[in-house]
Amino acid sequence: MTMTALGEPSVLLKLGEVVLKGRNREIFEMRLRANIKHALKGHRVDIRQRHGVIALFLPAGTEVEEAETVAARVADVPGIVLVHLAWRVPKDPDTITKAAIELIRDSDEVARKARFAVRSRRRDKRFPLRSNELDRVVGGVINDTFGLPVDLSNPELTVHIEVDRDEAFLFTGGRPGQGGLPVGSSGRALALLSGGIDSPVAAYRMMRRGLRVDFLHFSGIPFTTSESIYKAYALVRNLDKFQGKSRLWVVPFGKAQQSIRNSGQDRLAVIAQRRLMLKTAEEVAHRIHAEALVTGDSLGQVSSQTLANITAQDHAVDLPILRPLIGLDKTEIMTEARRIGTLEISELPDEDCCTLLAPRQAETRAKIEDLKQIERRLDAEDLAAQLADSIQPYKLDV
Repeated sequence: MTMTALGEPSVLLKLGEVVLKGRNREIFEMRLRANIKHALKGHRVDIRQRHGVIALFLPAGTEVEEAETVAARVADVPGIVLVHLAWRVPKDPDTITKAAIELIRDSDEVARKARFAVRSRRRDKRFPLRSNELDRVVGGVINDTFGLPVDLSNPELTVHIEVDRDEAFLFTGGRPGQGGLPVGSSGRALALLSGGIDSPVAAYRMMRRGLRVDFLHFSGIPFTTSESIYKAYALVRNLDKFQGKSRLWVVPFGKAQQSIRNSGQDRLAVIAQRRLMLKTAEEVAHRIHAEALVTGDSLGQVSSQTLANITAQDHAVDLPILRPLIGLDKTEIMTEARRIGTLEISELPDEDCCTLLAPRQAETRAKIEDLKQIERRLDAEDLAAQLADSIQPYKLDV
């Protein structure tokens, strides 16, 4: 089935925060167009910028399935709030009216005599009919043709018409986008990625705020298997649909954990480990020009995430640590993980490196000076540099 009976296939992308950026708006829009182009690599699409809208023109004769694939793909690109699969027609009232009739002719709403409304918008003020006049013209013909009742307050079917500079677009529905800002418009960050539920969601949330996120995973190798690495790889592959060109590095952390465990500070071992991870991540971040670290901490969720322990972790590094989940509970985080497609992967069993340091009772109010004493014995600064030297890159096959 093709869309040529009505006009040419197109996809309309509605922007959110980007349109509020004032003098910097053009920079954000350029970044967003570049991200869309990368996301649609392999598809023949002409990307055209309009005021508050980006239009994707597909070749004449494009199958509906291909247009739907394009719409679904761009819905994953942060910076877009709504995605509409639309038909593009010449902008004269008769053609628009005929296209509106064909658009809904075979719909379920017409079959069951659903209440309807027409909503028009003129981006081109030269068009001879005002928006409300076009609504009445098209709505009248729909009512005469199908006998549908008009309901302007709570319609079951809405025919949208947008009159642009060179053409008109018609559509009846859409899908939500990711919202937020275009990836890359806010800088670069390095996310500490475990195999759990929280850290992938934290990384996604920072992508939506315009950060390009790279990933660092700490493996318990040589004392654990490679299962956690496989999970981290799968998680990054999934998250890559939101930004593209994702990078994953893995740190073999097992021997460093053994050194911490042998330090004799059992209750402080988990926080000491977290500080060493952050120091290592900071060293890696400097090398890849990342400006912040991202973690999945949620205040009070586990013993290492009390306010005192979070403060002790912040003290370990100079880079800012971003914690987008800090005020969320586990149910909220799991709901988001399910929506973005990471929950099922995160719930797969693996040997997490943190299980190597699991004291029966962990410290909930760690003192920074006690942690510094452990780090002096370990020569933590040099150890973090050595761990950063040992990172192994994993190239995504996407």
